[in-house]
Amino acid sequence: EVRLVESGGGLVQPGGSLRLSCAASGLTFGNWEMSWVRQAPGEGPEWVSSINRGGGGTYYADSVKGRFTISRDNAKNTLYLQMNSLKPDDTAVYFCQTVGATAYRGQGTQVTVSS
Repeated sequence: EVRLVESGGGLVQPGGSLRLSCAASGLTFGNWEMSWVRQAPGEGPEWVSSINRGGGGTYYADSVKGRFTISRDNAKNTLYLQMNSLKPDDTAVYFCQTVGATAYRGQGTQVTVSS
């Protein structure tokens, strides 16, 4: 059974930082390109960032470019998202998911940016 478990969310003030993690099991993690996707209340899903299988290629939505950094540790089967200079508009549930014919997704972790 494939499991993706996100963690690291929470409440942070504008300008603060958080580091999200996604622990993967039940799949050969290094064989999968991975993404972070977020969904704000009342909104549809928004792609945030992706990383290729080896970690050498990273891609970002314009809304987070320069503030967020995606990375992975294939030895630990873990995906990360370092989020800096957070804004209230970043408030959402953040999901990690696989990229490919089958999109596995975790349960999400809530990020709230508010003073």
